[in-house]
Amino acid sequence: MPIKLPDDLPAVKTLEKENIFVMTDTRAITQDIRPLKILVLNLMPKKTETETQFSRLLGNSPLQVELELMHTTSHIPTHVSEEYLLAFYKTFDEVKDRKFDGMIITGAPVEKLAFEDVEYWDELCEIMEWSKTHVHSTLHVCWGAQAGLYYHYGLEKYDLPQKLFGLYRTHADYKQSILLRGFDDEFWVPQSRYTGVHRAAIEQVPELKILASSPETGVYIVTTDGGRQIFVTGHSEYDADTLKNEYLRDRAAGLDTAVPVHYFPQDDPTREPLVNWRGHAHLLYANWLNYFVYQTTPYDIETIR
Repeated sequence: MPIKLPDDLPAVKTLEKENIFVMTDTRAITQDIRPLKILVLNLMPKKTETETQFSRLLGNSPLQVELELMHTTSHIPTHVSEEYLLAFYKTFDEVKDRKFDGMIITGAPVEKLAFEDVEYWDELCEIMEWSKTHVHSTLHVCWGAQAGLYYHYGLEKYDLPQKLFGLYRTHADYKQSILLRGFDDEFWVPQSRYTGVHRAAIEQVPELKILASSPETGVYIVTTDGGRQIFVTGHSEYDADTLKNEYLRDRAAGLDTAVPVHYFPQDDPTREPLVNWRGHAHLLYANWLNYFVYQTTPYDIETIR
């Protein structure tokens, strides 16, 4: 089944070229199927790139997904026009009276700031509180995961000695988890962050269970019982060249960013990277949609509590 996107969203053409089944609004209204309603709070500056990455993963499923995009109003994005936001994005005020089967809260390049110093922190807190009663399962990604663990459980982030940057071998701590169904015992995960959350602090919270981690990067996936809240510290949604583009951007800005580890063949940034995380990325999102959204969300979406 397809993912339903607005007719003119730039991601549509990209995904169609990749043979990912996309359904536009125009076609969807002719079908009598209850789609899964997924809300993406996109906190990344490059909106179109992030939309496409998540749409690609959500579209690779036998389930029909109706995607809606949301942005914060307390921070004005600088990489997209106001017209683009008006055409494709909703504000929280526009969706807060509705229910959603699932929501994704993306990462954001603000991790060096204290949470309370982030321009849209109060608005994000309001959204995360709202999600507990209006969203069946919420997936928090990278900084979004750190923000969620801090807001819901008071878990502080800590500064890493240097940027965690590249591909890292990760393993399943709890192999029986249906979120990890089909995963290899070890798999690769893209990471790009300056902060982390201590494993010992997470283990002190009875409601949380660690599903996957890495000796180099720490905890990767944490979930509550039943999966109403899921926290993913890495960027499995990244494209083949996302880490490359981040590396080139940092170097152009004069930052002393090291070559992303385990990414370029022989650590040579002049060579094209090989993608070795795409399989696990598709499994992660397909499992989330199937087992934590579709299989357990009520048919009458208004009964979500």
